[in-house]
Amino acid sequence: MTTQATRPQDAPALDASVIAALGAGERPAPANAVRSSLTFGWRALLKIKHVPEQLFDVTMFPILFTLMFTYVFGGAIAGSTQDYLQYALPGILTQTVVFITMYTGLTINTDIEKGVFDRFRSLPVWRASLLVGALLGDTLRYCLASIMVLTVGVLIGYRAPGGVSGVLLAVLLLLVFCFSLSWLWLIVGLKARTPNAVMGVSMMVLFPLTFISSVFAPPETMPSWLQKFVDINPVTLLCEAARGLMDGTPDGGDITIVLVLSAVVTAVFAPIALRLYNRKS
Repeated sequence: MTTQATRPQDAPALDASVIAALGAGERPAPANAVRSSLTFGWRALLKIKHVPEQLFDVTMFPILFTLMFTYVFGGAIAGSTQDYLQYALPGILTQTVVFITMYTGLTINTDIEKGVFDRFRSLPVWRASLLVGALLGDTLRYCLASIMVLTVGVLIGYRAPGGVSGVLLAVLLLLVFCFSLSWLWLIVGLKARTPNAVMGVSMMVLFPLTFISSVFAPPETMPSWLQKFVDINPVTLLCEAARGLMDGTPDGGDITIVLVLSAVVTAVFAPIALRLYNRKS
């Protein structure tokens, strides 16, 4: 049996056929950190396009919360729905956006469960771009939820004494805080075994933080022992800072505390989330 060696003169013809099959264009430059993060952020938006039911939490929930708390509890708490709306809308805005942050961890956990996570990790891009892109996509969801709450509030009679600038600054402050808080839910999403577990842990943390706060009622109406928790609750600090901006009476101390707290939360939880992401198998 005779084995015929490949002749060197056959190599150029072989290379030409491979180039013709693959295309003669230049290889595109590798995506940098910004481009890859924006690409994954765009992916989050495309998921909403193909599964529009994902927008239910940022459209219907804000409407239901605003109408329900205004017309069911407003008269009992403030004497009239209109007076309560002026107090509660900044709180409802805060509660709605903070609640939506849990979906960051839910999304990453779903990707892990479906096997998409491993495919993305094998791509030659900045390793953290998947997480940063997910946060960028969720930031747009926070903006949409804020628009829904404010639109419904204006339609039923809310008027912000702080004007448009106060409302925009309040929403911006909410986005900064919620972006930092989303790193915590990324950790939960990377550690939990199932999306249901992510949802359970998130609800267990967010329910007491949002409802035992100044979101729906002034702390002065609560028992003294409960006021101590309410006063140091991060959601209370965020709510009071947003309420001050929207009411035209911004409190520099509350705003500074929220910004510092956001920076600390990001500095603590972002490295942990990135480490878990890189070590995830």
